[in-house]
Amino acid sequence: MKQYRNVVIGMFILLLLAGGAYAQQKTVRILAIGNSFSQDAVEQYLHELAEAEGISTIIGNMFIGGCSLERHVKNARHNAPAYAYRKIGTDGKKQEKGKMSLEAVLADEDWDYVSLQQASPFSGMYETYEASLPELIEYVKARLPKKTKLMLHQTWAYASTSKHSGFKNYNCNQLTMYQAIADAVKKAAKVNRIKIVIPSGTAIQNARTSFIGDHLNRDGYHLDVKVGRYTAACTWFERIFKHNVVGNPYAPEGLDEARKTVAQQAAHAAVRHPYKVTDLSIAN
Repeated sequence: MKQYRNVVIGMFILLLLAGGAYAQQKTVRILAIGNSFSQDAVEQYLHELAEAEGISTIIGNMFIGGCSLERHVKNARHNAPAYAYRKIGTDGKKQEKGKMSLEAVLADEDWDYVSLQQASPFSGMYETYEASLPELIEYVKARLPKKTKLMLHQTWAYASTSKHSGFKNYNCNQLTMYQAIADAVKKAAKVNRIKIVIPSGTAIQNARTSFIGDHLNRDGYHLDVKVGRYTAACTWFERIFKHNVVGNPYAPEGLDEARKTVAQQAAHAAVRHPYKVTDLSIAN
């Protein structure tokens, strides 16, 4: 009898372990409703960072260059097939479908996380969130399962030498723009009860305090294709999966160890302190 009981207990433990292994293998589905700044953040490196820690992902990005919250709302109202839908499968390969609507993409996968963001010229202007974000949230939530977590993507300030016309909204001052973005996103998240903010903007600002300096953009506003994009991806990875990204073995080919370390530390510090710049000049 005792031997039988031990066998039963052993089988129960094996079932528990098998269940835990199955749970770890669950594919996490992440969708960004954004523009070129979400392209910079999620379309490269995020899949690989997760894969390096044994996490399976499907990553989607709804792309319209420069798309604002106001335009997303207009597209939702008219069910406009206005997006390029970029989707990175579990195998890491990217596919793109044109002329997609918000409704169609929201129904395409059983999304676990969906992010929203403002267009960069208006990203530090709270009134633009106030005008459009509530309606967009209502539209999206009505088409998602209750378990889906909404996120707000805190984007980055332009390079100090940027010629982008939207920089004038912040007196062409990088720190003024960064602080305005941090304040606007913090308030918008609180007012709209969005619990997850991805602080890419703070991560980029952190990295700018290191030896890299203000060299994380390729054109004054989009991110550099190696260290800039990698920093943003590290931020998304740690904030979503709650794994410390420092020490993650993955880095894009050609990114040296020193810059990899800065990017990971900048992201980690941003997740810990999403609305405050951490000085990395001493550590690096």
